[in-house]
Amino acid sequence: MIVAVHQPQYLPWLGYFDKIRCADAFCLLDNVQYKKNDWQNRNRIKTARGWQWLTVPVHYSFGQVIRTVEINLSVKWRHKHLQALASNYSRAPFFKDYIEIFEQVYTRSWKFLSDLNIFFIEQLQAALMLPPIPMVKASQLDLRDDPTDRLIDICRALDADTYLSGPDGTRYMDLERFRQNGIHVVFQDFKHPVYPQLFGGFQSHMSVVDLLFNCGADSLKRICEVN
Repeated sequence: MIVAVHQPQYLPWLGYFDKIRCADAFCLLDNVQYKKNDWQNRNRIKTARGWQWLTVPVHYSFGQVIRTVEINLSVKWRHKHLQALASNYSRAPFFKDYIEIFEQVYTRSWKFLSDLNIFFIEQLQAALMLPPIPMVKASQLDLRDDPTDRLIDICRALDADTYLSGPDGTRYMDLERFRQNGIHVVFQDFKHPVYPQLFGGFQSHMSVVDLLFNCGADSLKRICEVN
């Protein structure tokens, strides 16, 4: 039983969904500190002028946890994001197959950033045709504060004997404590695929929306082909 853990991100990149692909259960880490100018409220799409940010405006204060961060409703960001997708991907081969997902999401009024992100993650997981796996919010679990203890507690709560870590996990995890608790740690080694894109040369590490609009039903195959 493999569990992976990650903060809920906005329109995540391919590696995020590769981690979901490799796990039997996924925990959305919504009870840790929100990071300004990180991937929790923004991601990148490709344009004729290079990549650009799609950023969800938020209200937050230092030390606030992710699940309590509210979207700034005074900014008309939903229309702006939908227009950016239409302007830059309308000529992509599979634009018409997936744009309805975004039209439906952006017609809704969202209060909390994490709710928006989690809903999008679930919709994009389905669009990629990834098998459904249990997804649990960390805020729904009884967890300790220490980073290693928190991850051990998540594994125990989800009956996992293996924790799938990101490549930087060794910087903050105590691997010996995992071993003492009977939990095996493996590290994700994601290799970014090259796939057809609009606007010239290939640009990696875009939001997964870039892959979906360009590759359609072959998107998951593209993620898997080098991993």
